[in-house]
Amino acid sequence: MVEHAWLIPLLPAIAFGLTLLFGRRGPGEGAYIAIAAICTSLAMSLIVAARWFLAGGSEAYHGLYSVSVPWMPAGSQAVETGFCIDALSVVMLLVVTIVASLVQIYSIGYMHGDPRYPRYFAFHSLFAAAMLTLVIANNMLLMFISWELVGLTSYLLIGFWFERPSAMRAAKKAFLVTRVGDVGFLAGMILLYLKTGSFNLFGANGVFENLSRLDVVGPFGLPLLAVAGLLLFCGAVGKSAQFPLHVWLPDAMEGPTPVSALIHAATMVAAGVYLVARMYPVYLADSSGTALQVVAYIGAFTALFAATIGLAQNDIKRVLAYSTISQLGYMIMSLGVFGYVAAVFHLMTHAFFKANLFLGAGSVIHGTGTQDIRDMGGLRRKMPWTYWTFLISTLSLCGVPFVTAGGWSKEEILAVAWHTNRLVFAAGAVCAFVTTCYMFRLVYKVFHGEPRNKDIHAHESPRVMLAPLVILAFLAISAGYVGTPWANVFEHNMLPVLGHSYASVLEHRLEGMHHGFNPVVFFVALTAVALGVGLASAIWLKPLLRIERLEPYLGWLARLVENKYYIDEIYQATIIRGLMLASWIAFKFDYWVIDYAIVNGTAYLTRLASQLYGWFDRTVVDGVVNLVGWTTKTVGNALRYLQTGVAQHYVFLTVVALIIISLAVLAGHYREEAWIPIAGFYR
Repeated sequence: MVEHAWLIPLLPAIAFGLTLLFGRRGPGEGAYIAIAAICTSLAMSLIVAARWFLAGGSEAYHGLYSVSVPWMPAGSQAVETGFCIDALSVVMLLVVTIVASLVQIYSIGYMHGDPRYPRYFAFHSLFAAAMLTLVIANNMLLMFISWELVGLTSYLLIGFWFERPSAMRAAKKAFLVTRVGDVGFLAGMILLYLKTGSFNLFGANGVFENLSRLDVVGPFGLPLLAVAGLLLFCGAVGKSAQFPLHVWLPDAMEGPTPVSALIHAATMVAAGVYLVARMYPVYLADSSGTALQVVAYIGAFTALFAATIGLAQNDIKRVLAYSTISQLGYMIMSLGVFGYVAAVFHLMTHAFFKANLFLGAGSVIHGTGTQDIRDMGGLRRKMPWTYWTFLISTLSLCGVPFVTAGGWSKEEILAVAWHTNRLVFAAGAVCAFVTTCYMFRLVYKVFHGEPRNKDIHAHESPRVMLAPLVILAFLAISAGYVGTPWANVFEHNMLPVLGHSYASVLEHRLEGMHHGFNPVVFFVALTAVALGVGLASAIWLKPLLRIERLEPYLGWLARLVENKYYIDEIYQATIIRGLMLASWIAFKFDYWVIDYAIVNGTAYLTRLASQLYGWFDRTVVDGVVNLVGWTTKTVGNALRYLQTGVAQHYVFLTVVALIIISLAVLAGHYREEAWIPIAGFYR
């Protein structure tokens, strides 16, 4: 089955074409075609994963199965393309296919009655095909093409309800902001190709060691691989919504809620994390460690920065959006402190509990008709299934130890950070506290207390929407099992196999780290969760602390957080206005200089020159021609009278001509003889 893994992305691509072709005439108005394709891809992914991890990813396939075929000529060589299967791609195949399958099933109920129902499932299938191609691509060029196709489909899905101005603007914002990061990705890919002569993600790994000491000519003198790593990281900053390119993700919540669950919680935004993980040999070969330090600090700052903003949001989907940004920062932070396995582990667990939270939010919106948590309250009695699944995933997101998947993966990240960078560890611990606080604020304001808007008559969602919630809630607990200490009783555990490719390097970097239970990390993680729950309960469940009393002291800080630190306003005042001003200047320059002065001036001079040339042609050239013609005609008219046809006249004219010629000759001779004495006199 591993050798046929290329069929996994091909099936959703075929479903995309069939859904567009048949539309509402297809089974389930196109929905069943898309669901059948992605479920088949899921089944194939499960088979591939079973064979891979049961084999340990080492003896059977030497840690990598890759197939390449010639693609296009490039000088004396040919660029190859193909697919590869290793532990990282297997994990991503499982994440994408599981979440995509459940989201599409959920969408049957959520999108029912939408006028563009078939198109929605077609776009879903295209996105799944692009994302699955991205994770099995064995070269950077195919990966970049898939990367851009993921961006295109996200634009289509975010702006699915394009008749709404907010959705239209959000789609454009997401597309343009992520393109900024993609420029860096493209530049890093080209730089590596120029130095290695290959786009292959795996064949050039050995070359990276030879490039580790090359310096870039410039004021900073950074190693080549550090520059390449930072350029590649720009792509991750854009796709994974890291600071300062995080601003597109909250606005992307204008799309349908299942889109938020699929693209902006579990898969597309995880592509940036996957990119850094896939290109990890570049970062490990960087002798200066500059790139990984930047990755670690950007991730830590983003995690804490976004978590604080989530405290002040009142839109249920925006709270989860900033939570996504924060958790992505957690993963990026882990990669920056050599927590490769922990980052991918958290990527997997986060996909399940965050997709569940977004689908739970969609269930709440479907049942209440509003997204504002200030209008909600008391929904746990009216929507019990939604409440319990939402609560389980909230506990997993907060990282409750021992009982949730998020608890295991978060503790792995904190354990690595504790050993490698205490500042990053502190940021992660504070972020865990803030995350718990704003998530339980969300739970209390939505599901507990009394309804704050009596006009809302909430109801539970249909079973087709509840079934994915139950499955994802189960995974939000059980998916962490692969990271538990007792999972090692099996011969091969997923996490060791996951880090097999870089085992020697990571063990060297993490030398001395205690890989078992760390009581300090456990105590810090548990304390952060307990304090977060306690503070949220004291404010929003049992109001022992009233925020109103703190407003005179924290009013400016509250406004700062509510307005998301004015990042959008800063961009509006600087970059956007600057671009608009530059566009206005370019327009005026084009209008007055290019169009008016150059183009119109050239046209005027050309017309004037053509007029002068026309006058010269008509007056001089045609005049000379006409004069010659007139003269010829006049002479001809005069001479034609001599052509009488009478022989006597011709003889007479001949005699006259001879007389004239003779007289002329005699006159010349006489004149010559008359001048000879005069010439002698002067001598």
